[in-house]
Amino acid sequence: MIVERTPNEILLKISPNIDKFAMERLLEYIEYLEMTSDVKGKQGDADKLADELNATWWAKNRDKFIKCKLL
Repeated sequence: MIVERTPNEILLKISPNIDKFAMERLLEYIEYLEMTSDVKGKQGDADKLADELNATWWAKNRDKFIKCKLL
């Protein structure tokens, strides 16, 4: 693997023999890093928001998943 850094980009030269699934995972991770590079939020805040969204979603959708009725 060869890594070249320029002022505007980073170039990776990788063997074509690399597993396609592994390459896709790597590219997704790099995309994630790129998208979150200037995020100022804290992980705890993100976790709290995710918990709130999950609770709200579950409250609205639980009847679609739980079909049995208690006697």
